[in-house]
Amino acid sequence: MNMTQINSYLTFNGNCLEAMQFYKECLGGKLLYQTIGDSPISEKIPKQMKHYIMHASLSKERLLLMASDIVDNDKLIKGNTISLFLNCSSEKEIREYYEKLSQGGKSNYQLEYNYWGVLFGTLIDKFGTHWVLNYNKNRSESFNL
Repeated sequence: MNMTQINSYLTFNGNCLEAMQFYKECLGGKLLYQTIGDSPISEKIPKQMKHYIMHASLSKERLLLMASDIVDNDKLIKGNTISLFLNCSSEKEIREYYEKLSQGGKSNYQLEYNYWGVLFGTLIDKFGTHWVLNYNKNRSESFNL
C-alpha cells in the first residue's frame, strides 16, 4: 500500500552539490543530480549559473533528501523554521550520523538519553541546515513524547 509522505527539500545558493556530497558522506546512499547547464532551460540561464544544481536527490532505503540551487525572486533566507528530523534505527547509527553531520557545524543539544526515554540531539551543520536526530530503542519507527 502506498502512503502519502513528506520529504525535505533544501535550497542552496550555489553550493548544493557540495552540501549533498557531504550528506552522502555522512548518511550514505545514492546521490543523483542534474546541473542547470545539463537541463532543458540551460540556454535561458546566465553562464555563471550553468554549474548550479537544478535538482539533486539522495536516497537510501526509506531516506529521501532533495535539494536545488534554484532560488525564487525573494532570494535565499536561511532560518530556523525548518529542521530535518532523522529518526535512526540504532544507537550506533545515530552516534555516527551526529558525529559526521556536526563536523564544521554547531552542536545545539548533545546526544543524550532524555526524560522521554530516547537518545536525542540537535545540530546545525556547516551549511546552516538544522538537524534533529532521534533514536528510540523501544520504538524506532516513531518519535513519542
